[in-house]
Amino acid sequence: MIEQHYRPEIVEADVQHYWDAGECFRVTEDPSREKYYCLSMFPYPSGRLHMGHVRNYTIGDVISRYQRMRGKNVLQPMGWDAFGLPAENAAIQSQVPPARWTYDNIAHMKVQLRRLGFAYDWGREVTTCRPEYYRWEQWFFTRLLKKGLAYKKMATVNWDPVDQTVLANEQVIDGRGWRSGAPVERRDIPQWFIRITAYADELLAELDNLSGWPEAVRTMQRNWIGRSAGVEFDFGVEGDNAPLRVYTTRPDTVMGVTYMAVAAEHPLAAKYAEGDPPLAAFIDECRRTDVTEAALEKMEKKGHRLPVHALHPVTGEQLPLFVANFVLMAYGTGAVMAVPGHDQRDWEFARAHGIEIRQVVRPVDGDADLEAGAYIAKEATVSCNSGQFDGLDFQACFDATAEYLTQHANGERTTRYRLRDWGVGRQRYWGCPIPVINCDQCGALPVPDEQLPVLLPENVEFQGVGSPLANMPEFYATACPQCGGAARRETDTFDTFVESSWYFARYACADHDGGMVDRRADYWLPVDQYVGGIEHAVLHLLYARFFQKLMRDEGLVDVDEPFTNLLTQGMVLNEIFYRKTEEGRITYFNPADVDVQTDQRGARAGAALRTDGQPVISAGIGTMSKSKNNGVDPQALIDRFGADTVRLFVMFAAPPEHTLEWNDDAVLGANRFLRRLWALVHSHQAAIARLNAGRCGNGGFDWAGSHPDPQVRALRAAAHAALERINRDYQRYQFNTVVAACMELLNAIDRFDVPQAAGDGDEARVAVVLEALAILVAVLAPIVPHVAHVLWRALGQVDDVIDARWPEVDAGALERDTVEMVVQVNGKLRGHIEIESGADEERIRAAALSEEKVRRHVGDSSIRRVIVVPGKLVNLVVG
Repeated sequence: MIEQHYRPEIVEADVQHYWDAGECFRVTEDPSREKYYCLSMFPYPSGRLHMGHVRNYTIGDVISRYQRMRGKNVLQPMGWDAFGLPAENAAIQSQVPPARWTYDNIAHMKVQLRRLGFAYDWGREVTTCRPEYYRWEQWFFTRLLKKGLAYKKMATVNWDPVDQTVLANEQVIDGRGWRSGAPVERRDIPQWFIRITAYADELLAELDNLSGWPEAVRTMQRNWIGRSAGVEFDFGVEGDNAPLRVYTTRPDTVMGVTYMAVAAEHPLAAKYAEGDPPLAAFIDECRRTDVTEAALEKMEKKGHRLPVHALHPVTGEQLPLFVANFVLMAYGTGAVMAVPGHDQRDWEFARAHGIEIRQVVRPVDGDADLEAGAYIAKEATVSCNSGQFDGLDFQACFDATAEYLTQHANGERTTRYRLRDWGVGRQRYWGCPIPVINCDQCGALPVPDEQLPVLLPENVEFQGVGSPLANMPEFYATACPQCGGAARRETDTFDTFVESSWYFARYACADHDGGMVDRRADYWLPVDQYVGGIEHAVLHLLYARFFQKLMRDEGLVDVDEPFTNLLTQGMVLNEIFYRKTEEGRITYFNPADVDVQTDQRGARAGAALRTDGQPVISAGIGTMSKSKNNGVDPQALIDRFGADTVRLFVMFAAPPEHTLEWNDDAVLGANRFLRRLWALVHSHQAAIARLNAGRCGNGGFDWAGSHPDPQVRALRAAAHAALERINRDYQRYQFNTVVAACMELLNAIDRFDVPQAAGDGDEARVAVVLEALAILVAVLAPIVPHVAHVLWRALGQVDDVIDARWPEVDAGALERDTVEMVVQVNGKLRGHIEIESGADEERIRAAALSEEKVRRHVGDSSIRRVIVVPGKLVNLVVG
């Protein structure tokens, strides 16, 4: 018997203790059962969960519990993406080693995850900063190195001269280091790469097979890989024997070239900068320019004219040659043929520098206005002003110009990719050491297997200038494995994307100490359902797909793709409040500390900070973030309402793929629903206990045939109709409508009258309530597992709800003796009738005319026609 009042703090603690004691979520391989691997992207251990975490992991947990109740062998693991820059930043601020900060955060966040009741097999937990994990990452890299799939080369990076470190593009703010504020330089340094381009065709082709992924994600990956067919050919350079090689996907526009541009790092730029201080200064300025695509699109297109001309390969025309800030050495050949009439960046540069803009492509019907911008279309176009190529459509002109350039400009048709090899090295401390030994005599060699793992020293003093590994002889000093001479360990560490590119396979065999994975991975992989944010649509997912193929080709796994289905959940939103000083400084305030003011009509009239009563400004709704101070602490909500309320709210508030707008009233509504459910079961448990006792403890009832009580039939119909709808919505992951259906069923049960006093004896009325409640509790169990566990037992069930089989729809319960029909008069709704199924037209007409509202609208008019849609509506046409 359950207590009268729902007390989540007691219920959830007791249920979680029960799960832990029984190891209820520990899972092993069972070839006789259908497996289901559900995985949510693992978190960075920042110290506390945020609502984005809660939503992501609740979605995954609901799916996992649902599939378990469908009879599948379900794996749902959890771990920690534990290396990375934030730990170094925290170490600088708090003066603690990154390792200690990380492990403390893991311990705290693990407690929070347990409080939410997620059904994780914690025996498979992985922590990527632990040697037992990264040892195999190092081992795998040495295999790639031996196969030529890993290599080191010079690469251009963002260099902070004060912190002595490489910065990611997002760490460069207005050309300065995000922490030091120093002007950032573009510098060439040796970097480690993995040859992802060797798999570009396969990565692109297999996107077509990922039908369980959102089309938007597949499109982003296709664009990132960026396969294109084009021509590589030479322009001459006036007075220079070395040609200027370019690659273009639009050889059909070659007659529209009016200038040429090279990157600041191009050898031609360096050659002429030696005697040209202004050019050298411009090249130095380019080295400090943000080179993200977004920045390149928006920035002013600057250039410096070189003292020589390029020579057009078709016409021989002399073309001005520039060093330009929007041309990058890392893409293509570091030189571009500029066609301002048909490329927007080229157009903007030409307008800024007074260069001719020439049209060589036009629509088949009409013309293009090059005053407004470049005309970029390919389809339904024809060449113009193109000499011997005039009048050709796109493909014909493409082929003709490609053939000419092949014959006369050292050209060749080629396929290229936007995708570049993956730079995996970082000049950071808190990361997996790259397992390479550098010897002056023998070069870069892989660390021998018997010397793995190369341990990262964890107890270090970290000041934030460079990497401490470079100043630790005890780490880097070693002997060459080939010649035995003095050598130096690599002090670069791996990009943290490396750890997250194979963790899903390690979960399958986290306790294996004899290799990267074992054959258990073949049982569990691929992941059946992957859940995570859309922000990882390109890099993480692309690298994980790449790593899966590398592991396959090494003979470690069998399958080609890691994730069969992908769900990208929406962001969590909340209102943003702030104040701005006269100096322009902005301070953000948490919505929990703000009182919203309304006028007499209830409309918003302003907002004020609770502590001082002074006005604050609303910036509208935005993504919850620390920077905007608009997050909601999930721990405070759990402490106040319980984990099940929080879980119910995040599932009910919006479909998983949509953004979720925070609403305090909706959280209260979720809690009220659970209290109503608890109270309803409590109010019926005495009658249910009597029924169960009389039926040997199982409460079974023979529903064969139609029960004579119409209210009993109606409740059974409502319960099984709700179950039918819920089944459909669970399959579609529309959990918000699952909860809505549960709320409607709760209302139907609550309205049903059940005799409570002993001896009232109507077993059917008690039995139908028991059946409806059992359906309701079972379908809610994946969403609110704690309260469902207790209420399931209170309904007299002998097993645990997590081990219960999913309820089945009784088609017989959905067969109704009567149907409700809409009554229209001249096509307008005028009433409803309840009538026996199969009634003929005369009976339906009589029933419709017996309704008072219908009679009033018919009046004395004659009925000209009766239109009946069986089981749905009757329309009386009068006149």
